[in-house]
Amino acid sequence: MTDIVVAILGVVGTLAGSFLGVVTSQKLTQFRLAKLEEQVKQHNHLVERTYKLEGQMGECIHDIRDLKAYHKPQGGVAQ
Repeated sequence: MTDIVVAILGVVGTLAGSFLGVVTSQKLTQFRLAKLEEQVKQHNHLVERTYKLEGQMGECIHDIRDLKAYHKPQGGVAQ
């Protein structure tokens, strides 16, 4: 009779330990996944901002070229 009780307690302890281990592991995995998703969102936002800045920089370069061409002396006239 004692052997059966010890065996049952052993099985219950093993199942409880396994269950708690799985639950803890799942919580940790969900936490890490949420942090990773946050980092990916921040990275994507940075990429979007960089893309917009590159476009604006291209426009600035064209504007500077246009201004240089507009203010360029015509026909060798001395100023």
